[in-house]
Amino acid sequence: RTYPRVRGGGAYYYMEAVKGETYSIEVSNRSDRRVGVVIAVDGRNIISGDKSDLKNSERMYIIEPYATNTFEGWRTGMDRTNRFYFTGQSDSYAERVFADASAMGTIAVAAYREKVRELPQVSPSLKSRRSQSHGAESQSHRDSKNSCEAEDAGTGFGSTTYSPARLVSFDPEKKIAGKIVLKYEWRSELCRKIGRASCRE
Repeated sequence: RTYPRVRGGGAYYYMEAVKGETYSIEVSNRSDRRVGVVIAVDGRNIISGDKSDLKNSERMYIIEPYATNTFEGWRTGMDRTNRFYFTGQSDSYAERVFADASAMGTIAVAAYREKVRELPQVSPSLKSRRSQSHGAESQSHRDSKNSCEAEDAGTGFGSTTYSPARLVSFDPEKKIAGKIVLKYEWRSELCRKIGRASCRE
């Protein structure tokens, strides 16, 4: 369940985290062009693990027109990821590996449209020879338990799952097409921030 919050520069929501539960990030492309999505969990790019500023130069996943992709974990190879799960800050991937808690408890997605290539004008006799092949989908630019938690919520580095990916060419626009940020909190902290009335079952 998410709780909207008004904020400039994109959509911003609060979300309840349940300790120990795994989660996935689902992104839909409702446009007629491929889009690249930079996804950062706790401030770290989920493909490279690098600190993320949601820039178009970062590693990103590519979503085909009118398609929906689901991302289940931190990528650790071309055929595997390690599952996202809610845990305490000290057990989170960002804290344990990078000692970075600067964006703890956030899931951020930034979308970039693919640049439209201008095709050179050709004579009618050459049109029939024009290639119709396209690059395939890809990965970018290279590709309850407790009512009161002792520490902030974070995302852990969970079990390994089979998740094949491949690299394709993708040239993103400079301008961001859309952004959404989810701020996840333990229920006790969430209720304190948004009001107890909103947290009633």
